[in-house]
Amino acid sequence: MSNNRLYIFDTTLRDGEQSPGFSMNTGEKLRLARQLEVLGVDIMEVGFPVASDDDAHAVKLIATEIRQPVIAGLARCNPDDIERAGESLRPAQRARIHTFIATSDLHLERKLRISRDDCLAAVTAGVKQARGYTDDVEFSAEDATRSDMEFLCRVVETAIKAGATTINLPDTVGYCTPEEIEEFFVEIREKVTNADQVIFSAHCHDDLGLAVANSLAAVKAGVRQIECTINGIGERAGNASLEEIVMATRVKPDRLPYETIVNSKELFRASQLVTEITHEPVQANKALVGRNAFAHEAGIHQDGMIKDRRTYEIMKPEDIGVESTLVLGKHSGRHAVKKRCLDLGFELSRFELDRTYKEVTDLADRQKTVVDVDLQEIVSRVRAEVISKGAA
Repeated sequence: MSNNRLYIFDTTLRDGEQSPGFSMNTGEKLRLARQLEVLGVDIMEVGFPVASDDDAHAVKLIATEIRQPVIAGLARCNPDDIERAGESLRPAQRARIHTFIATSDLHLERKLRISRDDCLAAVTAGVKQARGYTDDVEFSAEDATRSDMEFLCRVVETAIKAGATTINLPDTVGYCTPEEIEEFFVEIREKVTNADQVIFSAHCHDDLGLAVANSLAAVKAGVRQIECTINGIGERAGNASLEEIVMATRVKPDRLPYETIVNSKELFRASQLVTEITHEPVQANKALVGRNAFAHEAGIHQDGMIKDRRTYEIMKPEDIGVESTLVLGKHSGRHAVKKRCLDLGFELSRFELDRTYKEVTDLADRQKTVVDVDLQEIVSRVRAEVISKGAA
């Protein structure tokens, strides 16, 4: 394994789908799973089989059809959970059971109501049971970043001894800053005696808007798997955004010299499919996949873009499957109006351009943006007026 190889663990169909308003039926899950396979994710977490018969059926169906990525199912360190996950994943060409238990004292005492020793015993039993179904077992310590460090190291060592091959240490409630995450993973990897036997994974939530930054900081500390979702969907404020993680490594290879096998040209298509299925659009200014991510309205920006796209775009929009757009609005300049008219097949005289530009800005004051149909109507009206005056 290359030290710079970064594994993309997509959990859109599990963590993303369980967030309020984002649930998907089996058919929708299968459609998205097909797109994720085309996208080229390494691991696809497709459900929590014990949650319902429908979830178990969806996991089994996806495991039967999708052959390229590793197919993962989530299970608590609980015999029934692991059995259900193992059976649902049997058809998979490459299956992973992802088993977890909380490790912070807050969760142990207030939620699970068990002791630390009980937790360690559950980790050993759960991982060993999962290994009975597959050699690929991921263990997660829920609320890891708020856990006691010495106890967490014991948990991780226990999971590895029991047969876990990937160790995921989630920032479950999005509590950390990038500096803390980096220090956290460095300390864990230094203190855990058998740390070199596994791949470490980061699963960061976006409660403070730091999920992507935290994930990349974790990679700097030696993590080689990132758990993320399309459009950053997930519990509460969501997860680290898959598209942002991938493109950060492409745009900044000097600072982030990590390689993924994701086909970035499928990112926008995946984003649009998630929006279509969930009926939850991304915000207009969402990085990469928001409708304004590659749109330019300010006249100065548009002039620069017309002369050289690199003036205001740090990546090629077509690299993620989208086109750059010059948006005509009240801030647009004459150069942008002229360029869009030429794109539509209209070569305007100086007088026609002046009149068209004025009408575009007047209309933009009333309706914010001017679309191609509006522009065509304006040009037609201006030309009719010119012809009329000429005839007069």
